Parts: sequence; structure tokens; C-alpha cells
Amino acid sequence: MRTVILAIAMSGWLAACTGCLIPMYSADPARRAQQLIFTSEDLRSFLDEWERIWFLDQPSHLKPIRTHGGII
Repeated sequence: MRTVILAIAMSGWLAACTGCLIPMYSADPARRAQQLIFTSEDLRSFLDEWERIWFLDQPSHLKPIRTHGGII
């Protein structure tokens, strides 16, 4: 029983320390720089996408439109 608990603890510790098993970026430095630039551009445009999803970039139709209505 003690060896099972020790094996589970060691495997949990090893899994926590290894990081990602599948690398996200290429090992080639030029290709990795290109991938990092593309990723940062995607994260930078996230706010614009969020505004489009929730229609925050549209004008508000809840406010009344004020017109002059009098003599100029």
C-alpha cells in the first residue's frame, strides 16, 4: 500500500514539473518568432472581437435622438 501511495505521489510530482508534453511553438527560432507574433496579434485583437460579439461597437438606440425642431 505504501508503494502505491508513493508511486501516485511521485507521478503527480513528475507531471506537475514537466510542463506541456506537446510543444506549442516550433524549435526553429525564426518560425517560433513568427508564431509568437501571430499569437500576440490574436490576443491584441481579442477586445475588438469581444465588442463585436456583444454588439458594443454599434450605436445605442436607447437614447433619444435630439433634433432642433425650431426656427434656425
